[in-house]
Amino acid sequence: MQHTVSTQRESPLLLPTPDPEVVARRVDDEIVLMHLGTSHIFALNPTGARFWELLKSGNNLEEIEGALQTEFEVSRDELRHSVANLIANLEAAGLVRHRET
Repeated sequence: MQHTVSTQRESPLLLPTPDPEVVARRVDDEIVLMHLGTSHIFALNPTGARFWELLKSGNNLEEIEGALQTEFEVSRDELRHSVANLIANLEAAGLVRHRET
């Protein structure tokens, strides 16, 4: 099962980048995202909020995963699964785009 993750890592990474029409506001320990073009609103829990901050800072996925694993007690497999799900949800909502590096 882990082969899927490692296969993704061997190919060029598709790095998500925030859509330029998304604004973010911190509310306590969460971040609320709003797409200005669609008015879609999305709330991120503390872990998702930290992911967003790291993403906005220009970190790549490996750097983001490393930071999240250090800051939150989570296994690497669980973290990769959670990050992949978050990225898929953000992309489905039009809040991030992918670009090849």
